[in-house]
Amino acid sequence: MQAVQQQERQLVRTADVDLRADDVLKAIGQVKDRARAVGGFAGQENSTKRSGSVTVRVPSAELDKLVQDLVNVGEVTRSEVKSQDVTDQLVDVESRIATQKASVERLRALFERAGSTSEVAQVESELTKRQAELESMQRRSESLKGQVAMATLTVDVATTPIAPPEEEKVGFLGALAGGWNALVAVTGVILIGLGAMLPFVVALGIPAFVVVYLLRRRRRVTRMNEAG
Repeated sequence: MQAVQQQERQLVRTADVDLRADDVLKAIGQVKDRARAVGGFAGQENSTKRSGSVTVRVPSAELDKLVQDLVNVGEVTRSEVKSQDVTDQLVDVESRIATQKASVERLRALFERAGSTSEVAQVESELTKRQAELESMQRRSESLKGQVAMATLTVDVATTPIAPPEEEKVGFLGALAGGWNALVAVTGVILIGLGAMLPFVVALGIPAFVVVYLLRRRRRVTRMNEAG
């Protein structure tokens, strides 16, 4: 029973794979060929001789097999497969579609029985609004069903291994590194401020020094004259 329930779940599946290959363009071509071979198709592609990426859509049931088969295309340095359960979203949308359809049918019946021009205009306006909402819900339903049916695989290819994202440091070492980085940043700000102030200090400091020197010299001369 549990296996049946699991199969009934509506899952949107995605995968991201990093590959290292000597020939990037050839590797991307092989990824697209393998996607087409299982009933999929290629989407967005961006590539150069040194690196590139391609996104393909394949039947969800074929995703795991295709990801495993990529070891024959190049060196797999990272592989991540995700699944998002959208069962509740689909059930909710389908329920709202059924309710909206019934509402549209009732309005159509009222429109047929409308007598006055103002009554016709009022019912027609509301009917147009609800019909638009119904079509929006139907597009949402079709989009979710399409994502469930066709999984998305993104493959990044490079001639050198793609560096994995740096893990965030935690604990004492992380705090120590964070404190050191903060100290370096604050010291840099202080040095920049001193550098900005230095020209003004030099420009104002020399005249001030001259004035102080002259005043002190004048005082010494005055004291010597008074003593004489």
